[in-house]
This record gives sequence, C-alpha cells and structure tokens, in this order.
Amino acid sequence: MTTTKGSEDRNKHKGGESGDGYVIDADPDRLDVGLVHHWLSTDAFWALGRSRDTVERSMRGSLNFGAYGPDGDQVAYARVVTDRATFAWLCDVYVAPAHRGRGLGARLATAVRDHLAPYALKRTMLATVDAHELYAKVGFVPVPDPELLMILSSER
Repeated sequence: MTTTKGSEDRNKHKGGESGDGYVIDADPDRLDVGLVHHWLSTDAFWALGRSRDTVERSMRGSLNFGAYGPDGDQVAYARVVTDRATFAWLCDVYVAPAHRGRGLGARLATAVRDHLAPYALKRTMLATVDAHELYAKVGFVPVPDPELLMILSSER
C-alpha cells in the first residue's frame, strides 16, 4: 500500500534499532493494514467501529509510522496528516497492549517530530485525553490560545 506522495517520505525516517530491538520505520510497505484496522476499530476509544475502508483511505492520505518488535512484527502505529509545508496533525497513535510501558509512544512521537523537522512546519498539533506528559517530553505544549480554534463538526 502506498501511503506517501513521493519517494522523499518513503524511507526518510528509519528509526534504527535501539538496545531493546524495537525499530521505528516510515516505510509504508511494512505496515500491516489489517492489524492497524483491528487495533483502531476494536481497542482505540477514539476510533471504535472505524471501517476498514476508512482506515485504508486515512492511511493513503497520510504519513504513516510503524514500530516493529525484535521479531519484525508490527507492535505500534502513528499517522500524520500534513501538507508538508505549514501544518501537520499527529493522530491514531496506538501501541499494542503487550508492548506498552516501554516508551514506544514517546519514541513514535519523537520519530514523527524528527521526520517533520526538515519541513519547518509552522504548527504540528495533536489531541489527547490522557497522554499530555508523554507528548510534553517530545516538545508538545498546550495550545496557547484555545479560544482561537474551532472545528467543523460532523454532527450538525
């Protein structure tokens, strides 16, 4: 599945191996789309019930990052929606339950930050219910003027 536009993003971020054998990679060909769909649609509170088609379309329009365990199996996922010029939205960050507590969420967010750095984006955003401390370690801060932000709700 091709999920990025142009080869500049395809293999740009190779997180390399850390001492624990986990690797973070932005190669779209490594992603297990069925597994990502399963995680998001059955275990991620923000995406429960999300259809396979929606997951596939969202991945095609995004930069995607996978974390892989020592055995090569995918154990985590993160997605970035970006124009690669001014803005990015980090979303769908998910770590499989058996691999939580090992810093993979922070490592994924760090990989995203580092991958996006050359674009000199004006703003990279995310939304989180309970992981503020994790994202703060990577450099995210609360929106300084939240009253300036609005959303177009699908519930009209």
